[in-house]
Amino acid sequence: MSKPIIGIGADAEHIEGKRDRAFNFMTYTEAVRRAGAIPVMIPPQPENAAEIVKGLDGILLAGGADCDPALYHEPRHPSVTETMDQRRQSNDFALARAARASNIPTLGICLGMQMMNVAAGGTLVQDIDTQIGTEIQHESIPEDRARHDVIVEQGTKLANILPAVELNVNSSHHQAVGRVGEGLKITAHAPDGIVEGLEDPKHPFYVGVQWHPEDMVGEASAEALFGAFLAAAREYAAARNQDAVLSPLVTGASE
Repeated sequence: MSKPIIGIGADAEHIEGKRDRAFNFMTYTEAVRRAGAIPVMIPPQPENAAEIVKGLDGILLAGGADCDPALYHEPRHPSVTETMDQRRQSNDFALARAARASNIPTLGICLGMQMMNVAAGGTLVQDIDTQIGTEIQHESIPEDRARHDVIVEQGTKLANILPAVELNVNSSHHQAVGRVGEGLKITAHAPDGIVEGLEDPKHPFYVGVQWHPEDMVGEASAEALFGAFLAAAREYAAARNQDAVLSPLVTGASE
C-alpha cells in the first residue's frame, strides 16, 4: 500500500522589506514522516480548501500564535498581543470546516485544536492566567516546554487511542477552549479543568489535543496518537481509491 498523503496547514509571515513566506515547522513534518506518511504543505488559499481536501488522505492543523477573537465575535483581551497571520487564520478555518464536512481524518494540535473549536462555532479563553487562574503552568516556550498531567475521558476515541487515561504531557499555550463548538465533545482535561482534548464523535477521526505530541518523540502516547491518525488516513485512502475504481464501472453499467 502506498503511503498516505497528509496536508499540513502552513503558517504565513510578513516582514517589512522582505518577501512574504509560507512555512511549516519541521517538527510537524518529521512527526508525519516518522509515522509512515508523506507530509505536504498547504499554503494559505482558503477559497480552495474543499478542493484541496479531495486530494489528500488526512489533514494536520498545527500550533501557532493566537486566533483573532474577532473570529468568534469577542473583544480582544489585553494579553492577546500577537495573533496569527490573517491569511493563515482564514486557511486553517476553511480547512477545519472542509475536513469535517468531508470526513477526512484530521488531527489538530494546540492552536489547531482551538481552530477546530472556533470553526464549529465555539469560543476561546483568551488568557488562562487572568480569566481563570491556576497553579498549573500551561504557558512555556517551545524550546523548554513545561509539563503537566492530563486526564482522558473514558469512552472517547482519544481514550481508545492512548495507552493510558492519565498522561503527563508538554504544554505551551496561554489560551484554551471556552464554549465548545457544535457537535464537538471534550475528551481530556488538565487537573485544573482546562480542556486538553476535543473530538467529533460522529466523525471517523476528527481529533484535537492541546499538547504537542510532535515534540514528544519516543513517548508512547505520541506514537499512539500519530499511529491512529495515520491508520485512519490509510483506511480513508483505501476507501477513496476503491470509489475511484468502482465509479466508472457503475457509470458504465447504468448507460
